[in-house]
Amino acid sequence: MHDESKASYAVIRYNHRTYVSGGVMAIVKGREAAEVIVRQFEAAQSSGDRHEGWRYFLERSDLKPGMDPKEATNLRQARLEVRESQN
Repeated sequence: MHDESKASYAVIRYNHRTYVSGGVMAIVKGREAAEVIVRQFEAAQSSGDRHEGWRYFLERSDLKPGMDPKEATNLRQARLEVRESQN
């Protein structure tokens, strides 16, 4: 069994209507801490933003907690492209 308290999680923003990615918002250590961050993002989200379809989800990651969200987004996107090209 994996220790979810030591694993890294990426908080990802996406639009559930258009499937557009808003990128990585944060890399957090531990699932509970990541869930708290998601709830904070959702609480701070405007109703208009939510109405447009923007949501958040967690993804287990090997990226370093606390790293720059833009850098994390670029790394995640590059990995997704490599994985897609192999299929």
